[in-house]
Amino acid sequence: MNRDYPLERVRNFGIIAHIDAGKTTVSERILFYTGSQHKIGEVHEGETTTDWMEQERERGITITAAAITCFWATTYLGEEGRKNKDNKYRFNIIDTPGHIDFTVEVKRSMRVLDAAVCVFDGVAGVEPQSETNWRYAEEAAVPRLCFINKLDRIGANFEKSYASILARLSKKAVRMQIPIGEEDKHEGQVDLLDMKAYKFEGHLGGNVVETEIPENLKEDAIKYRHELVERIVENDDEMMNKYLAGEEIPVAELKKILREAVIANKVFPVFCGSALKNKGVQLVLNAVVDYLPSPLDMPAIKGIDPRTGEEVERHPKDDEPFAALAFKLQADPFVGQLTFFRVYSGTIESGSYIYNASTGDKERLGRIVRLQADKREEVKKVFAGEIAAAVGLKDAKTSNTFCDENNPIILETIIFPEPVISLRIEPKTKADQERMGMALHRLSDEDPTFRVKGDPETGETVISGMGELHLDIIVDRMKREFNVEANVGAPQVAYKETITGTAEAETKYIKQTGGKGQYGHVKLNIKPLEPEVENKKKQKNIHREEGFEFIDSIKGGVIPSEFIPAVEKGVKEAMERGIVAGYKMVDVSCELTFGSYHDVDSSEIAYKIAASQAFQEAAKKARPVILEPIMKLEVVVPEQFMGDITGHLSSKRGLIEGMDDRAGLKVVKAKVPLSELFGYVTTLRSMTEGRGNANIEFDHYAIVPANVALSIVEARK
Repeated sequence: MNRDYPLERVRNFGIIAHIDAGKTTVSERILFYTGSQHKIGEVHEGETTTDWMEQERERGITITAAAITCFWATTYLGEEGRKNKDNKYRFNIIDTPGHIDFTVEVKRSMRVLDAAVCVFDGVAGVEPQSETNWRYAEEAAVPRLCFINKLDRIGANFEKSYASILARLSKKAVRMQIPIGEEDKHEGQVDLLDMKAYKFEGHLGGNVVETEIPENLKEDAIKYRHELVERIVENDDEMMNKYLAGEEIPVAELKKILREAVIANKVFPVFCGSALKNKGVQLVLNAVVDYLPSPLDMPAIKGIDPRTGEEVERHPKDDEPFAALAFKLQADPFVGQLTFFRVYSGTIESGSYIYNASTGDKERLGRIVRLQADKREEVKKVFAGEIAAAVGLKDAKTSNTFCDENNPIILETIIFPEPVISLRIEPKTKADQERMGMALHRLSDEDPTFRVKGDPETGETVISGMGELHLDIIVDRMKREFNVEANVGAPQVAYKETITGTAEAETKYIKQTGGKGQYGHVKLNIKPLEPEVENKKKQKNIHREEGFEFIDSIKGGVIPSEFIPAVEKGVKEAMERGIVAGYKMVDVSCELTFGSYHDVDSSEIAYKIAASQAFQEAAKKARPVILEPIMKLEVVVPEQFMGDITGHLSSKRGLIEGMDDRAGLKVVKAKVPLSELFGYVTTLRSMTEGRGNANIEFDHYAIVPANVALSIVEARK
């Protein structure tokens, strides 16, 4: 079986945006125009293809990233050209959520995609979640196109939205189009490279009609085209010289240079339109073909050979050894567990065995499916550069690497943010208890930002996530998908603890109870953890992980090396229990400097207990503090409520950082502790007659003021 589309005609891209900028509407138009469906689903009617979960349709938001495969032939080719398979491109698209609580979906999608289309609201421009998503795309070095959507709305302003992209995201953005009219007069776009105007007629704007540029826009079009051409030619010295010499450069040449610049992240082209009114989406799809990379344009993926620890590469070729990354697990009501994976090199067939380099296990790959959101098409074989899902893999987890057993490779894992909010949860009946364990296990496998742990003191189950909505959806899914009824406690903040000073402590743990005794003796030095330094990392005696560093400085074997891991384990267990209020400790560097042992009585358990006691003693002397999550808050309100809002935020220990204007409204930016923000959106609505809106996003951890720390400690007692 051969591949149906050559690699240069494959595009893997994601659609990312702030909540309510119109991502899902754009995805629905793409499905319609590519012929994947014959009717457009609307978000407000709960009919969309990519928002297929019941909760998504009810709430009108995207919760889980949906993967779609569809095919596109550019509108330049005319009706006959579009029917010819040789002119078609395969698009593997992921529609990601915009709500901050589901930010994990964007982060993991960026890791496996080659490009992104960033959608912005034409009224609001760049919003807080647009910035976060842009940052994830920057980290993954993913080429981007921008689409300023909703230009049909009252208050829409292309130039203002474009200026917000330049100011808040990147100076490398450049206009490719300008709109013909705005608000209710929005009719189409002027393409600055071709110097042609486009309007959209026929059934749902399906016919792209080329027309003359309106007189009132000609001057602007000429001015902005000069800017665009300058931005393009500065990426190629030869073209720059021709341009400076006054030569007219052919559009095909300009497109070629622009494509290279976009792939190198030197330029981010900006398009415009209104997806809801069916204007402009086809031209964005043409731009995906023209400017976004195929898997062949991306650099080889790097990984580690687990046998040697050496760095190895895989190129996007079918004849290289197989390598793929699992980026998402999803429980499917019809076929069971789906494991989404991106193939970076080689091929894999259904029915063969798949080797998981991250665990060292092999599993039989029963079936492979390609997805159209919630519909699936079974395929026998997948090739390099494709995205597919495996059915029924039992042991695969997010971030696992699948590869050829004879040529193993471990690809870089996806790092997920830590949860900031917790709830206590208990089953309503005995029958629910058994199902709840399974449901929580399945849901935490699917979503790496959702954690479950038992509280050893109370025996209760505590679930943690990225926000109130996140946990709300999890509890809702348990009820619908797993038939589990549960009682839920009030939301709790995920506090942490750390130390601000240095200290040392020495403990001997000696126990004599007749027969063999116990003997462990350690001396520990602790201090706040400094940021990681490259050369320090390479030393053999330092074991470093997120928020903790263990340094073995034992000389002359005063503690035998087989007991050192037990010391580290004892320290970690003490950190889990905390010192001030029982919250997990982070950002601690612990050095084992001295100790002794007994030929007969020394044991692992004795060193573990000694280390745990020594750590607790030292931590109490090292000025321990409680840390709390601080959230980035952006409140959008009509001007008359400004005074009330700023006063209210100050009463919540909020630090106001700035104020902006946006389409007749005021925007207040502040940093506020999470503990003060429970139910804030409801309060805000009642203070502003329902006209205020807030975006809340995790920013950083900070030390809790002493008076607040006292009340936290009291509450824990």
